[in-house]
Amino acid sequence: MSLTEEKALIFEKLPVKKAVLKQIIPSVAAQMVVLIYSLADMYFVGLLNDPIQTASVTVVSSVFIMLTAISNLFGVGGASLIAGALGVGKEEKAKTISAVAFWGAIGTSFIYSLLFLCFYDPLLRLVGATDETIATSFAYAKWVIVIGGPATVANTALATLVRSEGNSVSAAAGVALGGIMNIILDPIFTLPQFLGLKAEGAGIATAISNLAAAVYFLVYLYIMKKRCVVNISPKHIKEFSQNIKQIVRIGLPSFIQLTFTVIAVAAQSKFVSEYTSEAVAALGITKKLDMLPLDFSLGVSNGLLPLIAYNYAAGNEKRRHDCFMFGTAISGGFALLCVIGYEIFAPLLTGIFIDDSVTIQYSATFLRIMVIAMPMMAVCLPMITQFQAMGKVKESLICSILRKGSLDIPLLFLFDAIIPLYGCMIVQPVVDTVSLAAALIFYRAYLKKSKKEQAKTIEAGEQKAENADDELLKEKEHE
Repeated sequence: MSLTEEKALIFEKLPVKKAVLKQIIPSVAAQMVVLIYSLADMYFVGLLNDPIQTASVTVVSSVFIMLTAISNLFGVGGASLIAGALGVGKEEKAKTISAVAFWGAIGTSFIYSLLFLCFYDPLLRLVGATDETIATSFAYAKWVIVIGGPATVANTALATLVRSEGNSVSAAAGVALGGIMNIILDPIFTLPQFLGLKAEGAGIATAISNLAAAVYFLVYLYIMKKRCVVNISPKHIKEFSQNIKQIVRIGLPSFIQLTFTVIAVAAQSKFVSEYTSEAVAALGITKKLDMLPLDFSLGVSNGLLPLIAYNYAAGNEKRRHDCFMFGTAISGGFALLCVIGYEIFAPLLTGIFIDDSVTIQYSATFLRIMVIAMPMMAVCLPMITQFQAMGKVKESLICSILRKGSLDIPLLFLFDAIIPLYGCMIVQPVVDTVSLAAALIFYRAYLKKSKKEQAKTIEAGEQKAENADDELLKEKEHE
């Protein structure tokens, strides 16, 4: 049995619900581990009860997102093309795409880390660092971006590429390894009863953990090289210019969305930093809690991507649509549960991260406002992923830009002027609603067009059969 035939068992033969769950459960589990270890940084730094340390981690999170953007540019673009190639039986094409995507991601990550090292002061100040927090912010960023950046990109990109051929469990194991290590190392490097390196210690723990996860994937690919389509050996790099353009074209919406997320989060942090350090720390805590439904939806989307891309390339529209609808229902349902829980337990949840009454008061109010956006986001993200998987760059790009970038900053000025400070939190529910509306319009138009094409295909088939019958009848009459 060829590798393509093995993958077909997952993507074509399994019942839809079983196939979706087989892909998204490990993917969601991996995202939850990522969430826990990102919360671990904030939690253990928060135990220091020093708003300056907490605010510094918050500030750096904006520029750290760019590493994920780079991973998605090459990982999501590569994964979509790999699954599509498998859908039409092109194993060698899939291997070429995986090698080009990996080395493109690594090269870009080194460039980003170097640029950050050269211009860290203006960049950190741009995203909300002040004279009070700049030194602590760089101490943390030095490890997570400059030293650990390439390993972070390699870890995330390889997880996405491995998942693209149906190996969701193996991908989740690598991500989980990094997350668990980070949770173990965080208190050792951060807390005063151990090494006591504060925010910088949290950065060191994150860098080591991501390096370990990257090594896991490299070892995994070496051991499984005869059983995996994904292969990062430079010998598989062919037609680099052509393939990198295809990868970037598909991955660009994810990259732009996360890049604009950096801009939007930086702008929001900048607005909030005009008030108090407690408010900045509260925003960081809120963003961490906000990540639970967000990361769950990302996990669902990541798991759905290869299923959708494979079946779209194979021409199986019904299975593609059924996979999408089932996955989106799971994502949306979880988001609704989060809305209920966060609205009821906001003060209790925010109080986990810091023992400062002013910060907790800010955080609880921020959380109750921002969580309203989650149900819209939970449907919109799988839709954007589906457009990418089908190569619908225009649709995914427009929805991505609407969700992050084009509306955020004007609305920040507007709502902050109307409701000082708290108005900044209203922006996300508004932009997610607008983006979802656009996504629904695009998808409805696609379904309408798809039905017309299917009707034409059926009609053409019937006409061909009718013509064949006529020819056969004429032959009989002639005899």
